[in-house]
Parts: sequence; C-alpha cells; structure tokens
Amino acid sequence: MPSRPNTPCRHPGCAALVPYGQKYCELHKPQHPEEVRSAAGRGYGKAWQRARKRYLEAHPFCVQCMKEGKYVKATDVDHIVPHRGDKKLFWDESNWQALCHSHHSIKTRNEDQTPEYHF
Repeated sequence: MPSRPNTPCRHPGCAALVPYGQKYCELHKPQHPEEVRSAAGRGYGKAWQRARKRYLEAHPFCVQCMKEGKYVKATDVDHIVPHRGDKKLFWDESNWQALCHSHHSIKTRNEDQTPEYHF
C-alpha cells in the first residue's frame, strides 16, 4: 500500500516538505509550540476552567449573536486579542468575550489562517 505524500510546512513562506501528519519542518517547530503542548500546558488547566465557568455565569449570551439580534447561550470564552502564550494577556478579563461554539470556531479559524508573528 502506498504511503501518503509529504506536505509543505505550514509556516508562512516555507516550502520544505514534511511527512504527512506533521505541520512544521524541524526549523519552524520551535516557533509553533502551541501545536505540541497539551491544553493544560498552554494554560487551559483547572484554574482556567474555574475562571471560564465564572465568566460564563456572568455573561451567559454570545456577544456576536446578540449583535445579530439573537439570544444564544455562550459556551466558549474567547480571547479577543489572541494571547499567543502571553500570561498577562491570557488572564486579562477585559480581553475575554463570551461566544457560542459556532462563532468561536469561525473566529479561531480565521485567526489561525492568518496568524501574526512577532520575531
């Protein structure tokens, strides 16, 4: 049975080929630690779960749906500005918003397709 072909590295501007199932070449893996760390390793452990629960109790509706005139229960707490590992930004509640799963998925997908890199 033939194996799957190699795929391009997902780092912007890199044309290196990596084995199917990997996202980044060895040169760019260190610049994308979020791809290999667990959720708890990225800060989404028990403390986050408690803060998330408290925030959703105080903000029960999706802010995007409310802008559309609908009242849909929020299920996710979103970081308005992606924290990209910055603990201060991660825990800044003024950077949080309550979203339904659908709106959170759309926002996250759009941010992941066009990430901002700071070197």
